[in-house]
Amino acid sequence: MSNTFGQLFRVTTFGESHGGGIGVVIDGCPPKIDISEVDIQRELDRRRPGQSKITTQRKEEDRCEILSGVFEGKTLGTPIAIVVRNKDVRSEDYSEIARKFRPSHADFTYEAKYGIRNWQGGGRASARETIGRVAAGAIAKKILLMFDPDFEIVAYVTQVHDIVAKIDRATVKMKDVEKNTVRCPDPSAAKQMVSLIQRVRDEGDSVGGVIGCVARGIAPGLGEPVFDKLEADLAKAMLSIPATKGFEIGSGFAATRMRGSKHNDPFEMRAGKIRTRTNNSGGVQGGISNGEDIYFRVAFKPPATIALQQKTVTNSKQESELAARGRHDPCVLPRAVPIVEAMAALVLCDHALRQRAIAIAER
Repeated sequence: MSNTFGQLFRVTTFGESHGGGIGVVIDGCPPKIDISEVDIQRELDRRRPGQSKITTQRKEEDRCEILSGVFEGKTLGTPIAIVVRNKDVRSEDYSEIARKFRPSHADFTYEAKYGIRNWQGGGRASARETIGRVAAGAIAKKILLMFDPDFEIVAYVTQVHDIVAKIDRATVKMKDVEKNTVRCPDPSAAKQMVSLIQRVRDEGDSVGGVIGCVARGIAPGLGEPVFDKLEADLAKAMLSIPATKGFEIGSGFAATRMRGSKHNDPFEMRAGKIRTRTNNSGGVQGGISNGEDIYFRVAFKPPATIALQQKTVTNSKQESELAARGRHDPCVLPRAVPIVEAMAALVLCDHALRQRAIAIAER
């Protein structure tokens, strides 16, 4: 089971939804980076459950503990271990799915692969696994800021079901995103989204949507020209997040309806730097960053665990029905925003370190 992500900046997550805790081991972090539990907690608080009426009502503080790799507020260059203890577990809510497979969930496929699964809260397939990713992402952001003080990543909800927001990706800021519980910087659309999610939750159902993300202050040259293209690694990172079903960068699928003369990004000189007049490429050309804003979108499906009665089968191959119990998000998007940011930061940090290694080797 692959639990490690990255080449130079490597993160390995561990833990199950209802186990003792969730955590991450980070290897390859440079020394002397200022980091504290407060820095990490700020990001974890954006991801934690029970934030509002439109998220799961599981009550977890998700308090992080740095176990190693940091001394007197600075990284040592040695492996960093971070853990978050599980506190509010109600495993009895999941007793029925010990033998019944939830439709469109990982229950059946995990059992098909391993012959065993932790059915309590979904075990390793639970989105609680992403705690480790968000904790590691907080450190990756610190490293990227050290490389360029203008660096920032902003993710935001741009669509819930059939409600589409109007957002200017060139100017959107995190403070705009954090103004409402659904994390959509379009106030009018956000109000409609919240109302829809509440209604769907009351009906025992769920909805999906789209998260947009923009990374600014990324130098040209990050990424590899063939298999480790920057957009390929971003796609892998995003599609590893639970409930994701699609990824597109730059013009994405809209490029299929354009001609080359309209889609190409003309080069120009601006403030002594080579820039592009448009950015249909989404900041990446030939698998390598070109210095423009990197922007992409990630599609999330409706959460699979719903309270409505559904047809299923048991692990003894008997047809049955299931109306799931437990505390679940009716829409994962509001809490997925910091996860998307974290995974983007992990990819960009890893490639930034790889590029610096090339620069050192060339000296």
